[in-house]
Amino acid sequence: MPSRTKLDKSDEMIAERRQGTGKMPSDMPKWMSSTITNIDKWSKQIGNVVCWITMPLMIAMVYEVLARKLFLAPTMWAYDMSRFLYGALFMLGAGYALSRGVHIRADFLYRNFKVRTQGLIDFWLYLLFYFPGLLFFFYMTTGFVLESIKRGERGMDTAWMPYMWPIKACLWFGILFLLIQGISEVLKSYYAAKKGKWPDA
Repeated sequence: MPSRTKLDKSDEMIAERRQGTGKMPSDMPKWMSSTITNIDKWSKQIGNVVCWITMPLMIAMVYEVLARKLFLAPTMWAYDMSRFLYGALFMLGAGYALSRGVHIRADFLYRNFKVRTQGLIDFWLYLLFYFPGLLFFFYMTTGFVLESIKRGERGMDTAWMPYMWPIKACLWFGILFLLIQGISEVLKSYYAAKKGKWPDA
């Protein structure tokens, strides 16, 4: 009978192949290993900072619930702050999530492929879809952010009417972080396609 750990792993719908030591193999070129290591460390530092967004998010929600239920004094800002902070947490943490391999993916076929095949698939998908798509979104988002700042754009769906450029700027930075982490991921994929093993496994 298979172990419970094996059953749990087969049921997961997330890719977590890269949860090892993080040490680069000795047969990897120096420039490649240093690039991967530095980008992954940088993404981890970003993740360590971004995770603190949960604190003001929780404080805002607790305050709103207490004010609404105990004092019958709901705030005008809690709804906007909750979606802005949650959105910022999601977008700014996307690069770190990618570095840890925990983005949701239906990999019921992929996980059974040989490592070389996985690396080859990832490598070409990064080059053909990931980078072109993100570069397009980065270009478009740059225009959205600048226009939002220039116009002093405000949200029109609540009475508080907050400025919109801060959350749009979070989207811009989130895409930038994903592009930077993508460089590390495409190098890992290239190595896996060539050597038949993931570099940090």
